[in-house]
Parts: sequence; C-alpha cells; structure tokens
Amino acid sequence: MGGMSGPYRIRGSVVLPEAELVWRFSRASGPGGQHVNTSDTRAEVRFDLARTQALPPVWKERALRRLADRLVDGQVVVRAGQHRSQWRNREAAAVRLAALLAEATAPPPAPRRKRKVPRGVNERRLREKKQRSDVKRGRTGRGWGQ
Repeated sequence: MGGMSGPYRIRGSVVLPEAELVWRFSRASGPGGQHVNTSDTRAEVRFDLARTQALPPVWKERALRRLADRLVDGQVVVRAGQHRSQWRNREAAAVRLAALLAEATAPPPAPRRKRKVPRGVNERRLREKKQRSDVKRGRTGRGWGQ
C-alpha cells in the first residue's frame, strides 16, 4: 500500500501536517463478506487542534471556538468506514478532516449593512396588498341574489 495522496490543503498554503495525524483502524460494519470479519478497514484520524503549530494563531483560536462541542481533549476526531478498503477510508477521513478545518478556520462573513427599502418595493407591496384585499372583499356573500 502506497502513501497517502496528500498533502491535504486546509486553505491557502496551510496543509494538514502528516506528522500530527494519529490514525487508528477498526473493523467496519457493512459489505465485505468473510473479508470484513478479519480486516480493520474503518479509519479514525485524530488531530490535536489545541497543541498544533501548523495553523496560524488566529485560525487556531477560531477553530477551537467553532469546534468546541466536537473536540475530545482538544482533539478533532473524524471516522470513515463507508469503503471496503482501509486506504480509501483513510483518504476519506483525511479529506473530511481538511474540509472541517477549512470551514472552521474561515473568516467570519462581513457584517450585514442595513439599507433603506427602495420606494418602488414598498409601493409594489402595498399595491399587491390592496389588490388581494379587493379580491377577498369580492368573495363576501353580499349582493348574491338577495
């Protein structure tokens, strides 16, 4: 089995450091016949977010805050077991971890600026409300064969 296809890019020039990834393998459920009973195909990767030096301090702080409910002793844990081969599960777990870290370290969106509602929008809304009320008023039983 060859090495991983990494490096797995988080964002920009920052990549997941292979030396800081801790791998564990276990038996996965699912298809595989007799093979599944003897091989450890499910991959679990742990990345110590609290102690890593690979991320810029601002990113690290942001990720720790956003992933707080997902951390186990300061570590992010990602499992993959959907494939029948350990190598593919390993790839899937690493890609998922990189995507998770990319999302967690992304800068916050720009604050929403309040803008004045355009006059045309307001006028159109009021005109449509008036038309709707006229339609409903026309549905009353008054004047129907009385």
